Amino acid sequence: MTNRALSIIGTAALIPCLQIVLPMATASAHGYVSSPTSRQAQCAQRIVQCGAIQYEPQSVEGAKGLRSCNAGLSQFADLNDDSKPWRPTPVGNTASFTWANTALHRTAGWEYYIGTTKIASFDGNNAPPGATVSHTVNLSGFSGRQKLLAIWNIGDTPNAFYSCVDLQIGGQASSTTTTPTTTTPSATTSNPPGAAKPWAVGATYAVGDTVSYNGKTYQCLQAHTVYDPNWTPTGAPALWKEM
Repeated sequence: MTNRALSIIGTAALIPCLQIVLPMATASAHGYVSSPTSRQAQCAQRIVQCGAIQYEPQSVEGAKGLRSCNAGLSQFADLNDDSKPWRPTPVGNTASFTWANTALHRTAGWEYYIGTTKIASFDGNNAPPGATVSHTVNLSGFSGRQKLLAIWNIGDTPNAFYSCVDLQIGGQASSTTTTPTTTTPSATTSNPPGAAKPWAVGATYAVGDTVSYNGKTYQCLQAHTVYDPNWTPTGAPALWKEM
């Protein structure tokens, strides 16, 4: 058999291997802030109407050093639109931010910004993270409606993942009128703790209202409407206290 024939056979045999190996080489880490509900999470949950990002909230990847919600990607421009009805999560002076990582990669670290101010950073030790990673961030010095930018810096590529989270620091999440006091005191004052109504998504609560959740009774600390299913009495301690 001639050298030319051997070369052709060798090339033909190599092509299927390349078809298997090359897609694996393009795989990369992906992740986003799942709690409090980030902008891409709100898109994925159809809380806010968005474009392509609703199908891949974990894919907001761009070069390190950016300060935009969409990582400079035009297909995810919805994330930069502050006029959309993003629902802020009410928090106190500290909040826990949880990343949902759909692919794991060596991590340089994480950064958190409000405006141009870096408010927290965490070292990744150039190690792969877990499927979920949580950080407790100090928000003192800020109040009211704020947009927080969370950044996951990858350790062995020049890229990072970006996630913006809308917060209401130290106050209620919306400007809607507080529930009239004539409708709630009877339930709050006359009913024993065991008779408190179950906590519910979509309900509006005034300060002092009581609810039952997972067999326990909680009292409302801040007036709010439950837009997000994560604002449970155990998941939003800035809103509720156990009785």
